[in-house]
Amino acid sequence: DGLVVSEKMKSSNIDVKIPKSELEAEEKGAEEERPRESDSNILDVSSDYPRDKHISIQRHLADLEKLADLREDERKPCPLCPEEKFKACYSHKLHRHLQNLHWKVSVEFEGYRMCICHLSCRPVKPNLVGDQTLSKMGAHYHCIICSATIVRRTDMIGHINRHVNKGETESRFITVRAPKLPYEVMKESATDVQVLPNHSTPQKTDSYFNPKMKLNRQLIFCALAVLAGERKPIECLDAFGATGIMGLQWAKHLRSSVKVTINDCNENSVTMIKENCHLNKMKVKLNIREEDNDETVGNGEENGDTIEVTKMDANVVMHLRSFDFIHLDPFGTSVNYLDSAFRNVRNLGIVSLTSTDISSLYAKAQHVALRHYGCNIVRTEYYKELAARTVIAAVTRAAARCNKGIEVLLAVALEHSVLVVVRVLRGPTPADDSAKKVRYLIHCQWCEERVFQKEGNMVEENPYQQLPCDCHGSMPGKTAVLLGPLWSGALFNTGFLRRMLMEAVQYGLDEAQPLLKTLVCEAECTTLKHFSTHSPGDENKQEECGVYIRTPNASAESCLVHGKRKSEEVLRGAVKRQRAEHSAEHPPFYYNIHRHSIKGMNMPKLNKFLSYLSEAGYRVSRTHFDPMGVRTNAPLVQFKTVLMKYSAPTYVGAQAEGSVHLPGEIQVRQEIPAAAANKVEAAELAEDDKSGVTAAMLTQSYPTHCAAD
Repeated sequence: DGLVVSEKMKSSNIDVKIPKSELEAEEKGAEEERPRESDSNILDVSSDYPRDKHISIQRHLADLEKLADLREDERKPCPLCPEEKFKACYSHKLHRHLQNLHWKVSVEFEGYRMCICHLSCRPVKPNLVGDQTLSKMGAHYHCIICSATIVRRTDMIGHINRHVNKGETESRFITVRAPKLPYEVMKESATDVQVLPNHSTPQKTDSYFNPKMKLNRQLIFCALAVLAGERKPIECLDAFGATGIMGLQWAKHLRSSVKVTINDCNENSVTMIKENCHLNKMKVKLNIREEDNDETVGNGEENGDTIEVTKMDANVVMHLRSFDFIHLDPFGTSVNYLDSAFRNVRNLGIVSLTSTDISSLYAKAQHVALRHYGCNIVRTEYYKELAARTVIAAVTRAAARCNKGIEVLLAVALEHSVLVVVRVLRGPTPADDSAKKVRYLIHCQWCEERVFQKEGNMVEENPYQQLPCDCHGSMPGKTAVLLGPLWSGALFNTGFLRRMLMEAVQYGLDEAQPLLKTLVCEAECTTLKHFSTHSPGDENKQEECGVYIRTPNASAESCLVHGKRKSEEVLRGAVKRQRAEHSAEHPPFYYNIHRHSIKGMNMPKLNKFLSYLSEAGYRVSRTHFDPMGVRTNAPLVQFKTVLMKYSAPTYVGAQAEGSVHLPGEIQVRQEIPAAAANKVEAAELAEDDKSGVTAAMLTQSYPTHCAAD
């Protein structure tokens, strides 16, 4: 592989000044000095010292043509083929040969192209017919990193990928050494972080930073700030630090209330985290634990401005230490880290996780969801809430295996991720209560009505009877599908969300405030006009997870000192009595108003439709899962009734919103009492007039007038 341009020119007989006898002698000596090697796909002849790159590795196609231009004749040979394979030709023919035979099948890496080479760089197996040896010269690629020769293009691509996975991306050739990429400084929430230019591609960078996840980071910060107000100091862990932006925001704003630990298993990411800590004037306590040696480097005393940086696997660091707050944000699913997270998390602590495997959670890859979460899901109109309940079900099972229960504080499904925040309740009783809330869902595929399966182990003769709709009786075959297991409990805690909103206002997190207001309305199942951020009644009754939480208007006597089991036992009786005073939890799932619209009818505005449902006596609110979604406890039949009642025909442009003809089943239900009233009135008129003709005429004409009215 150590061939350079001058050597190649000699082997291709381009330098005509050298006699043929000398060339034959030189080639014969080279064959005698060449060691006998095994016939394999990869021939590693790397060395420790840098050298010139092989002529088959070029940046542009024109560079290959320049090598052929070294010969002054009109006919130019191919620099990568022997004379026996490709004879010298004119420039246009050579250009076509280089482009089609060498350049199109090349392997690209960091701006360079490793073209296929047909020279005698790699020995081939001797043929039975000696004359055919030269015609079957082995084609191969030269690796830009380790100078190996590889026959197949797919093997070459895999060879380069193995180098990249090992972190070996720097070439040993002098001319290919890439300069160190400059850092970019990104600022978010008064925190500066250094990132690489390719920070937006997680597979190709050690400092993954996604600006689109800013809202996700703000919600997690608000949850941590609420927990920091309950007890101080708390130990919190960012298990997948990357650039360390999240842990830096925690330490910079909450100061002495938190002890921050940022972990990452990548050495380059740990270096980046340390540099970002110094950039934000934070002291670093480095704790790197590897297989053979443990190393602890402290750059200062432990205080509010000190961040501990660890280089371990996330499962290892959560098994070794206990934390009050743990956040998991891996690339993809988080199910591989749930058992470790719940193993040592403290009682009444918080575990938050961000799942970015939306292709499986949003039912685009159903087999992956079944493999990761053990859950059967299909694409529905409420697929985002289905994804959140799928993740919570997996969290519940992982916590129950550690004899812990959960209380869901927050579940948000955004465009690129699903965020779930739960509080941990220690003990087998909370674990059993949480496990009972994991149920199967019966989903009708015709009308998209849905209902959670009833509790109990007995098999029902006809499970379709649990559905409010009658699609199974009117449609042939099977009409429903069983989804799950899913979390059937509440997705939000109103008191916790209100305190998160207060923290967002205090720290000026403008992007999180509108979403938190929507979540509070959704948790209470009320419209925005009835929502109040500062409600003294709600603040005095903030009971979460079976314990009292300190609030601004609550007295000191009603607050719980966390960690004392006697206080918990004394207050459990009062908690059970107060639970009846709280409003009922929000109804599960939502309906999309566009999904159930009527063809040829103009729907009412969404806010007006919410008021119409509320006037009909149902609880109703908007949902963050779907901008056109309506969360309500109304059955689907009544939902469609109200929607069709206040829809106007499309062809009547200036018609005011009012009642219209209701087709099908709903129209029949409203015509029955009207027809009965018409018959009674016609009978009375017949008795008065003593004329059956008048009564018959009224019986036929009166319903028409009623419909017209």
